[in-house]
Amino acid sequence: MNEDLLTPRQQDRPALLSIVCPAYNEEEVLAQFHRHLRKAMAAIDQNFELVFVNDGSRDNTLGLMRLIRERYPNTSIVDLSRNFGKEIALSAGLDAARGDAVVVIDADLQDPPEVIEALIAEWRKGYEVVYAQRKARHGETWLKKATAGGFYKLMSRLGAVRLPENTGDFRLMSRKVVDAIGQMRERHRFMKGVFAWVGFPAKAVLYDRDPRAAGTTKWNYWKLWNLSLEGITSFTTAPLKISTYIGFITAVLAVMAGLFYLAKAVLFGDAVAGFPTLITVMLFLGGTQLFVLGVMGEYLGRIFNETKDRPLYFVNRLEASNLAPPEKDESPKAASPKAASNVLTSQDGEVVKG
Repeated sequence: MNEDLLTPRQQDRPALLSIVCPAYNEEEVLAQFHRHLRKAMAAIDQNFELVFVNDGSRDNTLGLMRLIRERYPNTSIVDLSRNFGKEIALSAGLDAARGDAVVVIDADLQDPPEVIEALIAEWRKGYEVVYAQRKARHGETWLKKATAGGFYKLMSRLGAVRLPENTGDFRLMSRKVVDAIGQMRERHRFMKGVFAWVGFPAKAVLYDRDPRAAGTTKWNYWKLWNLSLEGITSFTTAPLKISTYIGFITAVLAVMAGLFYLAKAVLFGDAVAGFPTLITVMLFLGGTQLFVLGVMGEYLGRIFNETKDRPLYFVNRLEASNLAPPEKDESPKAASPKAASNVLTSQDGEVVKG
């Protein structure tokens, strides 16, 4: 976007920056992440709250979060009732964030907290979204880089909105953008697509992605495959259209083959067809039908889950920071009645958003 069309912000930095960090079994790196983040924020004199989201961790991640909060009360903890997955855990963190700007970052230190200073610099120019784009991906295999690149190219061709290449969840968003995302309550969530779909002026900041500082990744190739399916089916109906084309082409080929064998029988006599040919045709048609049914089933299953209208998540315990939210200088849109109806209260008086 042309920067001449933007209105620069009057303040040098957000009055309160919320930093959302979802975590699942990150006890080996959590303390190191907090030290790096604290140092980076002190270097730019940024007032911030840290919003930890414990996504049903089975190790001592929650215990470490509470130790950090005892010493640094600008820390909030959203303890989910079970493991809901990173996409929903990230949504829970955005719901709990109170700052006038919000940064999303992972705890594994692959995304350096020092980059936040550059994100704020672009936010100051008037951008509503500033996303960190990887120019180098250290510590990742060639296969992962190749499959990630292929996925972004595929989504650029099939999707209704363009996904920035080599971009994860690490980004800064204004309160206006966070409130807009909060109105999107679909159960099957692909947050990179959600970030792109809401729009608003956006700018990339290039950085080198580091290897994981400690611990092991929770993303294997099977989970990445399922996440890619989630992204494709959540933001495009192209697979359904492709299924239609496959069915049409198969029908045309069948008609052509029928005409060929009919002409052959009339002109040269009716020879007995070979068994291998028959089996090949049957398997081809059966495989095509199963493929199309599978694509339809993916979409139908998502429709089924959406119609149940369940809350996105439940909070076992919410421990808020001691920081008051800043006065908003923007007027966010009112939440939809459907979203409002999904806000529940537990017996302990804790808010549960759906």
